[in-house]
Amino acid sequence: MTESYLITGATLASGERADIRISDGRISEVGRIADAAGATVVDAAGLIALPGLVDLHTHLREPGYEQSETVLTGTQAAAAGGFTAVFAMANTSPVADTAGVVEQVASLGTAAGYATVQPIGAVTVGLQGEQLAELGAMARSRAGVRVFSDDGFCVFDPLLMRRALEYVKAFDGVVAQHAQEPRLTQGAQMNEGALSGELGLAGWPAVAEESIIARDVLLAEHVGSRLHVCHVSTAGSVEVIRWAKARGIDVTAEVTPHHLLLTEELVAGYDPRYKVNPPLRRAEDVEALRAALADGTIDIVATDHAPHPIEAKQSEWDAAANGMVGLESALSVVHAAVVENGLLDWADVARVLSSTPARIGRLAGQGAGIVAGAAPEVTLYDPTAASEFALDRLAGRSINSPYLGRTLPGRVVATFHAGYATLLDGVVQPADEIARRAATIGGPRG
Repeated sequence: MTESYLITGATLASGERADIRISDGRISEVGRIADAAGATVVDAAGLIALPGLVDLHTHLREPGYEQSETVLTGTQAAAAGGFTAVFAMANTSPVADTAGVVEQVASLGTAAGYATVQPIGAVTVGLQGEQLAELGAMARSRAGVRVFSDDGFCVFDPLLMRRALEYVKAFDGVVAQHAQEPRLTQGAQMNEGALSGELGLAGWPAVAEESIIARDVLLAEHVGSRLHVCHVSTAGSVEVIRWAKARGIDVTAEVTPHHLLLTEELVAGYDPRYKVNPPLRRAEDVEALRAALADGTIDIVATDHAPHPIEAKQSEWDAAANGMVGLESALSVVHAAVVENGLLDWADVARVLSSTPARIGRLAGQGAGIVAGAAPEVTLYDPTAASEFALDRLAGRSINSPYLGRTLPGRVVATFHAGYATLLDGVVQPADEIARRAATIGGPRG
């Protein structure tokens, strides 16, 4: 039986102060609540109560790459970051391209219990871009897959992309595209521009992203299907998506926290923690992405949480793996990038990090808000707790965070999921593990 909680004095995303009772597996009451009988009281004075965060783009690595992350450790990281639901990408081993694999991932999430795990199915068999995967079987499976993506790879064949869009339309699915023209990015190491020339690193041109988005929004319009664009990173991509939405095309888009805050200048130190795909872009792109999130052109923030073992990042730049962990830091980074400067308020944060990703992914029971009768998915956040982001903030298996040593605003205090509470202290690594990790931070330069 789940425990009963009374959260007192919280500030809702709307700015209103309220008490929140969680009992019998639901949010049973919101308002001024005097009777705390039978409940564990949580003093939330000065804290913001957000609906549980939902990440549409998480790499949990299991099955196959458990040295980087598991469903258990990944959902512990999610809970530490305020996420009550994550969508698990398909680039596992075996690839999540069959009903059996997506059901396995969903079952692992249920067993872990820290957050809802909703599998994403591969678009193509083995992520090879040659043959459609079992889209219908995954949709009909116990996992109820509605989002399909070859993330890590682009579905670059236009005919195959058209067929995928046509197929998922039958069950209200969506194709989430990793927009990267492979021929234009062969050997790419960072954003293409003056800095890549100075550093002698092969460039990843903005047009490689923008051209795929332009093609795909037209294909989505042609077949009347839903398209979602993963990790938008350039000002030009924003303009293409803005044009498509004005035209009435059913397209949604996400931006990562790191593309809202970090720029390509960080690559100059050859620190592999800043190597990511798509790469960190120019300051002008960051400003365009922030504005697009504020005006609704970009619909959501998604972490692209990409854990790697230490050896995959502690190498020379060109051999290092792409990717950053992001679940534990996402809310603080969004706070720094778009809340502190007034572009978004906390109601907007609830929209881009909870209700809209749940709607895009057709995930019932998430994103409904903090209202009586809703599922008990609540995140308590202290907006005043600015601190250095350190290893004790990382609850997953990997430490490839670009924010270690950086001061970030705010901190998640507690996450309530499915009637249970996770306090941050309950999911951090033991002290001896933190000490071991601390000795490995930094690593070689390029």
